[in-house]
Amino acid sequence: MRIAMWSGPRNLSTALMYSFGARSDCAVTDEPFYAAYLERTGIDHPMRDDILASQSQDPKAVAADMVGPIPGQKAHWYQKHMTQHMIEGVPRDWMAEVTNVFLIRHPARVIASYAKKREAPVLDDIGFRQQAELFDHVTALGQTPVVIDSADIRTDPKAALQGLCDAIGLDWDPAMLHWPAGEHADDGIWAKVWYAAVHQSTGFAGAEGALPVLEGAYSDLLAEAMHYYETMLPLKLAS
Repeated sequence: MRIAMWSGPRNLSTALMYSFGARSDCAVTDEPFYAAYLERTGIDHPMRDDILASQSQDPKAVAADMVGPIPGQKAHWYQKHMTQHMIEGVPRDWMAEVTNVFLIRHPARVIASYAKKREAPVLDDIGFRQQAELFDHVTALGQTPVVIDSADIRTDPKAALQGLCDAIGLDWDPAMLHWPAGEHADDGIWAKVWYAAVHQSTGFAGAEGALPVLEGAYSDLLAEAMHYYETMLPLKLAS
């Protein structure tokens, strides 16, 4: 099984990649379209030159890889994808050949977390618009994609992940609840900028507290993102 997990940044996506990577039967891949996205947009991200050098910049080649042989001759392949990377010119036909899952998180939490790493994000940086668009695309392919809420995973990781596995037809493995601290072999080169907190973890953190209060431009961005988040929220797996 090839599992394409779609989210924007700061959505618990790296911890979830580590969770699947803890399974002995599962290969994982970290944001394979990142270099192609940077090359095509010209956008300035931390470690831009290093990222461009670390991956293929050809989105067609990356797309072909996603439906090619599973790394390490594993039975399953978890692919961590960022929705904002799927810009014009990046193929989407390959999505018909994988099991698509959408990971959501409240925009207030995403914006507050993202802004600590990269100032002044705009809507297209945080992936909510693209996530809703990709959900519609997958639905049009005839799939009924699964939606899972990061808040539910943090509140009760075992129940949420068992529900996810059931929904996609994957056997549950308790190994998904823990992973070794520190850097992981499958991290993208950008991990040193973005993954400090998850590198200190050995499992999912507990339930989150009150939503952060956003002001000014961040409050305006929240209002933009909420429309897309609220279209996805009713579709999530029951907690």
